[in-house]
Amino acid sequence: MSTESNTSYLLLFRGTNWHRDLSPEEIQTVMNQWRGWFDRLTEQGKAKAGQPLMNEGKIVSGKNGRVVADGPFAESKEAIGGYFLLQVNSLDEAVAIAKDCRGLAYGATVEVRPVAPECPLAENARQAATQERFAHAGA
Repeated sequence: MSTESNTSYLLLFRGTNWHRDLSPEEIQTVMNQWRGWFDRLTEQGKAKAGQPLMNEGKIVSGKNGRVVADGPFAESKEAIGGYFLLQVNSLDEAVAIAKDCRGLAYGATVEVRPVAPECPLAENARQAATQERFAHAGA
């Protein structure tokens, strides 16, 4: 898949404890900067959505969703604290935007992922089925 043709990218903000060593005033300053960053991206037509995520939730796993556990775990460095959905021209542009994340200076990380037009497994299954039909038609 060429990431240059995909115009939707998700920024996943990881690290929910980036603010730990900051005063309430410093946290408010960073949050105002973060909000200003999002507002500018929205005004430019680059940010389509974005929300912080709560620290509580459930993790569903196992066959038929039989296992339901508490999570995610806010103390984890890998916990996702929020997201932005971007509409930009390339992965490089999405990465450049991610580099402006206000939490990076405090230990947060940003994962940049292209949004697939459909589940890649569905696309692979469809291609395999098409190849199988051609193989049977030629036999």
